[in-house]
Amino acid sequence: MLSCVEQAAVRRRTLLGGAAAGVFASTIAVDFAFASGVYAGDTLVVISLHGGFDGLSAVAPIGDPDYYRARPTIAVPKSTVIAGDGTFGLHPALAPLLPQWKAGRLAAVHAVGQPNPTRSHFAAMEAMENAAPGTSERSGWLDRMLGGTGATAPLAGVSMGRAMPARLLAGPATDVSMKSIDALTLAGDGKRPIAAALRAMYADAPAHLAAPARAADRALAAMAGPRSAAAGSGYPATELGAALRDVARLIRSNAGLVTATVDCGDWDMHEGLGQAVKGQRMHDNLADLSTALAAFTADLGDTVMKRVTVLTISEFGRRVAENGSHGADHGHGNAMLVLGGGVRGGKVYTRWPTLAASALVDGDLAATTDYRAVIGEILQKRCGFGDLSAVFPGVKPSSFGLAVAR
Repeated sequence: MLSCVEQAAVRRRTLLGGAAAGVFASTIAVDFAFASGVYAGDTLVVISLHGGFDGLSAVAPIGDPDYYRARPTIAVPKSTVIAGDGTFGLHPALAPLLPQWKAGRLAAVHAVGQPNPTRSHFAAMEAMENAAPGTSERSGWLDRMLGGTGATAPLAGVSMGRAMPARLLAGPATDVSMKSIDALTLAGDGKRPIAAALRAMYADAPAHLAAPARAADRALAAMAGPRSAAAGSGYPATELGAALRDVARLIRSNAGLVTATVDCGDWDMHEGLGQAVKGQRMHDNLADLSTALAAFTADLGDTVMKRVTVLTISEFGRRVAENGSHGADHGHGNAMLVLGGGVRGGKVYTRWPTLAASALVDGDLAATTDYRAVIGEILQKRCGFGDLSAVFPGVKPSSFGLAVAR
């Protein structure tokens, strides 16, 4: 089972190997789609809800009678949802985000999924992060997005928290993996001039060999601004809260952050998913998520949030029917949350297939919208992309209108 913001590790492809503590740098992207080289779109923050997020609990289809037939003990009661519209309602543990929903800055997209569903965590996560099935592409979609912006700041792409460096950022674009802002350093550099030694070592090396060390050196030098930025308050004392607090510090310091990814696990609830009350697993996980996101938006404030978009992704949803352990097994269709100043929020976007037995796919909620199409709409309207083929081959953006064009 994955813990919220998984175990830390230095990205394998770094040339620095064991010399670095929480930092890596890959080769620098050379295929710039933005001619100016200056990125002017939203900072995109991607939260990976690893383990299989139960969208049917988070965004409950209260108007679908088959929901309550399939989940006699774990369905969210109509009387307890918030922001209910008669068709859908938010889980009560998402209450900290209700002000954002009412202000039109938070939306949900339901019945989303991958084009080739699988119930294997490993296969589904790999496919979700690669997002290019049927092609020879092996990089992560967030790496392709970052490379397409032409952003060259050493802190343009960041994997934040005690997580394995995300495959989302696997590829040629320069990015940094760190446990936290204050922990980003070269091991032993305080006692020995390791950074200076690396600079001298690679001074005359070919570019393709020197790039990782030079990029790491640039990243360390760029940390002065984020480290001087005061940490925000109100965050929960959780790994997710700490990671989002540091992402906010990067954004407020104007360090050139284009995209950040944070892992939040422990959503694999085969048993004890529980009722929609405090002390139950789903409730408490959602409370952690919503409290951290609410603190993040308060920390940045309305002005800064106008240029920030946060979205959640998960490798798959849960089955429609609850199991004998009051949980739900691996499924397919799911829900995404989208938060930001450019979001047309306060509603659930979906092409709802219903939960009637005839509409299910092998017992699962059918995915009527490709999750990549949702992200594609954000990339086009908020991040300045035109053609999406370099990021999501063969995918057209959704036409929900869930975001305002910059």
